[in-house]
Amino acid sequence: MSFAVITTGGKQFSVEKDEVLRVPSIDSKEGSKIQLDALVIGDGKKTSLDGGKVSATIVGHGRSDKIIVFKKKRRKQYKRTYGHRQGYTEIKIDKI
Repeated sequence: MSFAVITTGGKQFSVEKDEVLRVPSIDSKEGSKIQLDALVIGDGKKTSLDGGKVSATIVGHGRSDKIIVFKKKRRKQYKRTYGHRQGYTEIKIDKI
């Protein structure tokens, strides 16, 4: 069972073959193949820190649930409410 630690969008993810995961938005079309840099690659017995490449296919794009950002300063009649939805890309790991 091989695994890899990839980095994309300023975050690190531990992935295995045929896994589908959500990562921060990647600017590519659905169905296209991408190469991601791997920081660590392991096969259960030994681990390599040399890195390498992980190939993945983009499954789709979407946006997460809305979060509410509420700011308030007491006794100053100051209130602000904002909403935010973070974009994401679903990828399927093809080969490590």
